[in-house]
Amino acid sequence: MQHHAADRTRTFTRRALVVGAAQVGLFGLLAGRLWQLQVDDASRYALLAEENRVNQRLIVPPRGRIFDREGRVLARNVPSYRLRIVRENTPDLAKTLLDLARLIPLDQAQIDEILKTARAQRAFVPVLVREGLSWDEVTTVAVHSPHLPGVVLDSTLLREYPHADVLAHVLGYVGPVSPEEQAEDPDPLMRLPEFRIGKNGIEKAHDHLLRGRAGRSRIEVNAIGREIRELDRDDGISGADLQLSLDAELQLFCYERLSSELSASAVVVDVDTGAVLALASVPSYDPAAFTGRLSHQQWKEWRDNPRTPLVNKSIRGQYPPGSTFKMMVALAALEAGLVTPSYDVFCGGSVSLGNAKFHCWKSHGRVALHEAIAQSCDVYFYDLARRVGVDGIAAMARRFGLGAPLGLDLPGEQPGLVPTSQWKRETLGEPWQKGETLVIGIGQGYMLATPLQLAIMTARLCNGGRAVTPWFYRDPAAEPPAVGSVGVSQASLDHVLKGMSMVVNSQRGTAYRQRLTLEGVQMAGKSGTSQVRRITRAERAANLHKRKDRPWEHRHHALFVAFAPTDHPRYAVSVIVEHGQSGSGAAAPIVRDIMTRVLEIGPGVATVAASL
Repeated sequence: MQHHAADRTRTFTRRALVVGAAQVGLFGLLAGRLWQLQVDDASRYALLAEENRVNQRLIVPPRGRIFDREGRVLARNVPSYRLRIVRENTPDLAKTLLDLARLIPLDQAQIDEILKTARAQRAFVPVLVREGLSWDEVTTVAVHSPHLPGVVLDSTLLREYPHADVLAHVLGYVGPVSPEEQAEDPDPLMRLPEFRIGKNGIEKAHDHLLRGRAGRSRIEVNAIGREIRELDRDDGISGADLQLSLDAELQLFCYERLSSELSASAVVVDVDTGAVLALASVPSYDPAAFTGRLSHQQWKEWRDNPRTPLVNKSIRGQYPPGSTFKMMVALAALEAGLVTPSYDVFCGGSVSLGNAKFHCWKSHGRVALHEAIAQSCDVYFYDLARRVGVDGIAAMARRFGLGAPLGLDLPGEQPGLVPTSQWKRETLGEPWQKGETLVIGIGQGYMLATPLQLAIMTARLCNGGRAVTPWFYRDPAAEPPAVGSVGVSQASLDHVLKGMSMVVNSQRGTAYRQRLTLEGVQMAGKSGTSQVRRITRAERAANLHKRKDRPWEHRHHALFVAFAPTDHPRYAVSVIVEHGQSGSGAAAPIVRDIMTRVLEIGPGVATVAASL
C-alpha cells in the first residue's frame, strides 16, 4: 500500500515538473516576445503608429515664370478660383452636379467624368469640378451654396500666358501628366492629380527647370484617413524663372504682320550669337484652352483646319527652299574651283537635257554670278548644278545648317531634307538622274528646309561663315558654347553676299521695290518661289500656272531671306508665306517691314548675348 502511494507521489511530482517547466517556458516566450515588441522593436512600431496618425502629403511648388530678354512676363502663375465637391457631404452627387450645371457651364460629358472620378476614390476626397472660374461664376455659386451640399469653393494657381496666341508656338502650354509620362519620370510630383507639366514649346523643353521641387505637409488623420489638422509644412522650392532671348515686342510685330496671310511663318535671329529674337507662325491658338478641359469641338476645329494652327511652321514646316537655295549652289561651284564670278551663261528662257526641257521664269540673256543671283536666273544655276553634282551641292548645304535638326530648345524641330545619290538609292531604290540635279540646283525636287534652317543659313552666310546654332534659353552662369567655322573662304562668301545685296538694291534685282527706307541702311536678301505641284506642259502653254484665281492649295509657296545692315550684318530674317505665289511679291514686303522694325528697336536686341 505504501509502495503504491510512493509511486503515485513520484508520478505526480514528475507531471508537476513537466507542467511547471512548460509554464515557465511559455511565460519565458511571452516575456521574450514582450521584450522584443516593447524594447527591440519599439522604435519601429512607434514609427508605424505615427504613420497611421500622420500622413505626409506632397505640395506642388509654384511653376517658374518665363520672361523675354527685356524682362517682360511671357508666362506666369495667377490665383484662380476652383470648384470641388466632396461625395460624402452630398446625399445625391449626380443631382448636385445637375444643379451646378444650371449655374455654370457644365455639360453631361463633364458630369459623367466627375462621377467616374468620384467613384474611384474615397468619399471624403474632394473631386475637381471646374477651375478658372470667373468672378461672376464664383458669386453665383456662393449665393446658392446653401442648396449645394458638398460643394467647396477655394483658390489655386493657374498658368497664364499674357500674349496668348502670339507666343503659343514658342511657349507651348501645360497639362495633366499622362500614365506614359509617369512611367518615364520618377519625380514624386508626377503622381499628384493636380500637377501640370509642360506639353509643348519652352514649357516642355525646360520643364525640369520650371517645375521646382515638391514641398511636404504633415497632416494628422483619424483611423479612416480623414484630415484632422496640419502639423507642419515645407513649401518646397519654386521652379526656376527663365529669361529667353526672344523680344516680345518684335514677336508681336511679326505675328501681326503675318496675320494678313492665311498661313505663314517668320524667324529673326542674331547672326553673331544664333539667339532667336522672334519666331512666329500663323494661324495660332490660345494655350489657355489647354489649361482646363479642352472641348471636343474646339479640338476638332483646330485639328481639321487646313491652315494647321496647332503646327509651329517655323520649325515643323518643311518646304522646297526654291531660289533661296541658289547661294548654296554658287558656293559649292566657287569653292570647288569649277567657276569664277565672271563665268557667264546665256539664258534663253529654258535649257534642254535629253528630251526634257527645264524652264526659267524669264529670258535673262547672258548673265554671270552676281547678276544671276540678283535676277534669280534658273538657267545659270541649272548649269552650276550640273557642273557640281548633287553630292557636292549637298555637302555645302549641310555646312550651312540644312538637312538636319539645328538643336533649338523647342520640341518637334524637323530635319528638312538634303538629298544625295546614296539617299535616293537607299530610300527609293533608284539611281539618281541628271535631270534631278538640275532641279536641286534651284531648290526644288526632293529638297526641303524649315524657316528656321533658312534663317540660320542666312546668318552663317553673312557672319563670316561662323556656324552659329539657334537658341532661346542658355544658363547665364555657363560658358557660351564654342562656335566653329563652316569652312568656306571669305572671298566666296563675299561674292554671294554681293549678289544678295543686288537682289534688293539693284534696279534689276527681283526685290528692288522692297529695299529699306531707313537712311544709310541697306538690306540684302534672296527671293524664292517653290512649286507645290508639277506644272504640266499644257498648263505652262496656257499660262495657267500664273493665274491668281487658282485654288489656294495649288499656288506656289513664297519665300524670302535677308540680312541687315549689309555693311555690318546683325540680324537675319526668313519668311515663308504658304501658297503666297511670289517670293518677291508676298514674302519680301513682310521681311522688309520686320527688318525695319528690328533695326528701329535699337541696340538692345543686338546685345542679347551680353544680357543673358
